[in-house]
Amino acid sequence: MTAARERVISDLRERIASLEGVSVRKAGCLSFGVPEIDAVLPGGGLAYGALHEFAGGGSGTVDGAAAALCVAGIAARTKGQILWCMTRPDLFFPALALAGLHPDRVVFAEADREEDVLATMEEGLGYGGLGAVVGELVRLPMTASRRLQLAAEKTGTIGLVVRRWRRQTEASDFGQPTASTSRWRVSVLPSEELPVPGVGRPRWLLELMRVKAGECAEFIVGACDATGCIHLSSGSRDRQDQAGRWRGNAHR
Repeated sequence: MTAARERVISDLRERIASLEGVSVRKAGCLSFGVPEIDAVLPGGGLAYGALHEFAGGGSGTVDGAAAALCVAGIAARTKGQILWCMTRPDLFFPALALAGLHPDRVVFAEADREEDVLATMEEGLGYGGLGAVVGELVRLPMTASRRLQLAAEKTGTIGLVVRRWRRQTEASDFGQPTASTSRWRVSVLPSEELPVPGVGRPRWLLELMRVKAGECAEFIVGACDATGCIHLSSGSRDRQDQAGRWRGNAHR
């Protein structure tokens, strides 16, 4: 009788821990490798076993190209195959490779409807043997995002959503609440200056719009290199020193 009671209590503790997000913390985090960015994220990076949203900003709001490349770089730094779910097969594979994600690592799943993209993502996150699961979505309803978050928590797989809209007016949906652990916006900036004529490394304005148990922040970064890594641009450091708002504790 005592052993049975202990099993029940143990099961209840595991369920409570899952609801409180303890399982996400145990799964660890994927560091950006940039101390200034990792410092504002609980755990020091993007949480495994969690769902994260990325969208384009500025002139890239609709195409979401910078957001997709940022996600590709994050996925490239995980271990294992990547499941990429979409309804529009317009990814430019050489660009993914430049961001560190070789197409040979990616399993592309094309669907006719976004409902099928959500179902495929949930299946992939629940499988537990993938490095990351990526999904391109116009809308991310709260119920659907919660299902994806729970599936990610169960296996410790990181879920990455690229919000891609077909028209500017649809971008307002990005303001709707979801169960995602973090929400980011990636906007294209003029490339880094070179001491000689030429085109420098692309730059992004990386905005952390929301993160659980943390604060908002923004950074000017150099785009993903061939290993999927970004770096902090000198312009971001200047803005950080002037504003002073990124120096505080990221935890509430």
